[in-house]
Amino acid sequence: MRSVGLKVLKDKLSKFVRLAAGGETILSCQLATPTSYGRVEVNRMSNLQTKMTCVAVMGIVALLPNFALAQSPTTATQSDQPNRVSIVYGQPNNSAFAQLYDLLRERRALERIQEILSPLRLPEPLTIKTTECGAVNSYYQRENFKPVVTICYEYLKNILDSLPNETTPAGVTPDDAAVGQFVFVTLHEVGHATFDILGVPIFGHEEDAADNFATYIMLQFGRSQARRLIGGAAWAWRAYLGDYRRNPVMQTRLAAFASDHGLPQERFYNLVCLAFGANKSEFADAQSYLPPTRLPKCSYEYQTLVRAFRKEISPHIDHEMAKRVLDTDWLGSLESGPAPQK
Repeated sequence: MRSVGLKVLKDKLSKFVRLAAGGETILSCQLATPTSYGRVEVNRMSNLQTKMTCVAVMGIVALLPNFALAQSPTTATQSDQPNRVSIVYGQPNNSAFAQLYDLLRERRALERIQEILSPLRLPEPLTIKTTECGAVNSYYQRENFKPVVTICYEYLKNILDSLPNETTPAGVTPDDAAVGQFVFVTLHEVGHATFDILGVPIFGHEEDAADNFATYIMLQFGRSQARRLIGGAAWAWRAYLGDYRRNPVMQTRLAAFASDHGLPQERFYNLVCLAFGANKSEFADAQSYLPPTRLPKCSYEYQTLVRAFRKEISPHIDHEMAKRVLDTDWLGSLESGPAPQK
């Protein structure tokens, strides 16, 4: 229930009281705000019945504002605006990141992310920045109470150092692997930011929810871009599987299961399963990775994600802007752009 329905419910309660004795105006309780009082006029009902009825009605009314506030806070408000994302390329101090810094700016990497996120209607600005961190990392936090997503140059360099040397048998090009991983990690952190800014309730691990947020957005792109982005993002974890057909057993330290992040293998399977659930023909090769016990559940998993996104995030999206964004060829210029520097 939204707060806009508060007056309607109050009117219905008043009507209920009037109809309590066959439609005659037996009792009139003036429904007031929690800070005022109810005025009671008695015609036929006993004084005791009158007091009991009014107390019950006024008690319900007093709870209505709090009940409305208890509902999901993700309804769009007038303060929500598109184009609330700003970007910053931090100048690295370490010369080892100089080429990476130049490459990101030449390819307008953050500008593209900014445009992709432009339909997102937020009540406050969000900053996305690349910077030197001293560790391989990416994260979201509030800096001076302002929401900021940070993508570390160390993390991006690690991506470039692990790219395939040529197009893989699955069709993943070095460019796709670079862009897919960059888009995924950025949208993952933007997912954390969105949950915080909009007050989105989370059941389960927030890291899994942020992965799903990123996966869902990437799957919406047209012109076969979803296939390339998902394939590129999956490359980050595919290497952890090794030759899974010959060696399906792996040894992992127990401490790895205690992390708030899923294991790389888990994140790979979750990503591939959602992609297969979204489009079985486009991602038909997922059947060669997913075990038969997981494959039949992928459609349900994706539809569950769709329902959550539509309920909690879609009210904060400018859908006309989103249509233009999703139909834009974001990857078409990569072939003519500068090659990633390893």
